[in-house]
Amino acid sequence: MALKIQSFSGSDATPFFGDLARLRSTVFRAFPYLYEGNPDYEQTYLSTYAKSEGSVFVLAIDGDQVVGVATGTPLVGETDEVKRPFLEAGLDPQEFFYFGESVLLPTYRGQGIGVKFFEGREAQAKKLGLRYATFCAVERPADHQRRPADYVPLDAFWAKRGYTHHPELRTTFTWRDLDESVESPKPLSFWIRDLKA
Repeated sequence: MALKIQSFSGSDATPFFGDLARLRSTVFRAFPYLYEGNPDYEQTYLSTYAKSEGSVFVLAIDGDQVVGVATGTPLVGETDEVKRPFLEAGLDPQEFFYFGESVLLPTYRGQGIGVKFFEGREAQAKKLGLRYATFCAVERPADHQRRPADYVPLDAFWAKRGYTHHPELRTTFTWRDLDESVESPKPLSFWIRDLKA
């Protein structure tokens, strides 16, 4: 069967939550996330997203297997740690659509699926009448001990999609790295695209 990209709104994605939790836990173990996944947390996280009004799940499906997912939701429905940098900068969260994550199994990368993920979420933002799309990316030091020698940041890909880095918009998320015994805060900064430009 040919790979298909399909968008689901809110709770319509619930039947796929097991697959989505597995994907997040698998893909996010790699650099730069280094995330030690927790199945219970993943289910709770995905359920919260599904209940958010206006949210979207863009799935890559190969036959009967979900091999990738990208999520998005209006920024107003996000947590305080995501909204705070915008409020402090005098930006109105009601104008923004927030991309939660984009995860894809390694064997499916380089085939244009990442572009489709962006297009699907941007289409949802436009459908809702929101002007901006935004996401945040974790920042790791260049000399991080787990940074692979062949690691290539996605900055150029994001810029090609029309996104501009705004390092002044910063937040922190807390999770446990693979080599950590306890959770610790990780710095992230935001990228923004004006969908009407």
